[in-house]
Amino acid sequence: MKPFKFKQFDIQQSPDVFRVGTDGVLLGALASVDRAAKVLEVGTGTGLISLMLAQRNLNAVFLGLDIQISAVELTRKNFRNSVFSERLKNIHQDFKTFESKDTFDLIVSNPPYFEESDSGKDKIARQTIELNFRELISRIPSLLSEKGVFSVIIPVEVGVDFIGLAKEYHLFLFRRIQIKGIEHSKVKRLILEFSLREGEVEDSELVIEKSPRKYSDQYLELTKEFHVFSK
Repeated sequence: MKPFKFKQFDIQQSPDVFRVGTDGVLLGALASVDRAAKVLEVGTGTGLISLMLAQRNLNAVFLGLDIQISAVELTRKNFRNSVFSERLKNIHQDFKTFESKDTFDLIVSNPPYFEESDSGKDKIARQTIELNFRELISRIPSLLSEKGVFSVIIPVEVGVDFIGLAKEYHLFLFRRIQIKGIEHSKVKRLILEFSLREGEVEDSELVIEKSPRKYSDQYLELTKEFHVFSK
C-alpha cells in the first residue's frame, strides 16, 4: 500500500492494520496535548495520532500500546522514520493488563466501537472484541495524572452511554466537540475529553465538508500543519 504523506512525516500502511482515517486525524489535531509531558495512546494502529500529537507538542514523550503485533511493528517503523522518533515508543501490550509506575497527562484513544459481528474487516481495530468501553474506561483513573486528560473519538450514538460509564469511574466530561461530516447534516462523531475533576462542559462543533468533496474552511484551518491540500 502507498504511504500516506503528511507535511512532517509519512505513514506506511498495511492491509493488516486499520488505515489512516478522518477519525484519527481529528483526534490527533484536537486532543488536549499542549500541557502534557507524558502521553499514552491506547491502540496505536499505524501510529498516526501519536505522531500528530508529537508534532503539536515538541516536549512530550509518548508511549503507545497495541494488542495486534502487526500494528506494533508498523507503528514502530513509522515512529522510527519520523523526526520525533526519540520521544516515541510503542509496545505489544494488552491494555487490560497494562501496568505503569508513571501516570500520564494525556491518555488518548480511537477505540473499537462496533459490537462483535461476522465481518472480518479490521476486526480487532473496529469491533469490541479485545477491548470494550468499560474495560477501557475502568483502567483510566489509575493511569491518569491529577490534572490529566482522557481523550477519545466515538460515534455520536454511543456518546450518552460512554459519558455515563465514565462518570461511574469518576471521570468527568469537560470538553465535547460535535463533528458533522457535511454542513447541515446530523452530528456523526464526538470527541470527548474527561478529567478527574468535575466542572463545566465546553461544547463546540466542527464541520468537515461544506459540500461533497469540498473541505470546510474550519477543517482546512485545523489540519493545515499536517495535510498537503488546497481549498
